[in-house]
Amino acid sequence: MEQRSRTLLPAAAIIALGIMLGGYLLGDGLRRARRADRAVTVHGLAERNVTADLATWTLNYAEQNVDPAAAQADIARDTETLRRYFAALGFPAEALTPAGAGVSHLINNGVRTVTITQRLQLRTTDVARARAAVARQFELVRQGVQLQEGSGMSYSFTRLNAIKPAMVAAATRDARAAAEQFAQDSGTAVGGIRSASQGYFSVEARDGEGGGYGVADTPFKKVRVVTTVEFYLG
Repeated sequence: MEQRSRTLLPAAAIIALGIMLGGYLLGDGLRRARRADRAVTVHGLAERNVTADLATWTLNYAEQNVDPAAAQADIARDTETLRRYFAALGFPAEALTPAGAGVSHLINNGVRTVTITQRLQLRTTDVARARAAVARQFELVRQGVQLQEGSGMSYSFTRLNAIKPAMVAAATRDARAAAEQFAQDSGTAVGGIRSASQGYFSVEARDGEGGGYGVADTPFKKVRVVTTVEFYLG
């Protein structure tokens, strides 16, 4: 009988230890489950002022005449005027490229009139020089070039990928700051990230910046991104 008791004692100890361990694990699991249910979702914002690094100016111009040959001569004169204008401002010849042309005919009271339209496009990374060119565009009008509607300058920021990582990090820090404020108000602490999603990047005109006559855009931009982050609360 005594031998049997000595045999059962270790088994009982093992069973008791198993029960204790199981209870601990169950309690820890419940605590973790409750912790997982405690989370806060916040938005983080990052903004950065940038300057465009590409300028594109599409110039639409036209000439009209009852004589097709004369209309062609006039449009050729306008094209040469434009090339001289940009050359005088220091742009290389290859910065200007043809972007299309068209011919239309109109008969009014038996008189046929031909209108020739043409487009030249300036594309340059010298944004400051491009701004100077568009600011002096009335010189072209005085020289007889009839710029048509839609002859606007467009400025683009092409280095977005270079600043994306830093901006996402900044937006995440902003989100954590908001979560910490929420946690402080509710008497808890902020833990790790449970989930996160990045919004789209927008590139818009900077506050207070806008275009004027003949300027479709501004080189002064603001890049903006919003992230949505869910943090654990301890």
